[in-house]
Amino acid sequence: MSAYGIAHLRSVDFGPAIVEYLQRIDATLEPYGGKFRVHGGKAEVMEGQWPGDIVVIAFPDIATARAWYASPAYQAILALRADHSVGDLILVDGCDDDHKATDLLVAA
Repeated sequence: MSAYGIAHLRSVDFGPAIVEYLQRIDATLEPYGGKFRVHGGKAEVMEGQWPGDIVVIAFPDIATARAWYASPAYQAILALRADHSVGDLILVDGCDDDHKATDLLVAA
């Protein structure tokens, strides 16, 4: 089952460190099959507030997403982002194509 890395970046100091991070992140994703699905698109807020930007990266599964995050290649650039932005990052399992909302009732 697919998994996703999702970052909600509320603010970013878009300077040399972030530029370097952006120049290097693709190479860290490639060995893990990571693909950007949302990156820098303008959010249309329908309810509530959504300050900042969202980034969504798809992975083949949660184990692969964890392996990418823990990889030496990603850990080597992590501070370039973390030290120059404010936000949250999660890894989460996706749903199968046939998932229905009521499937949560069965799991409860």
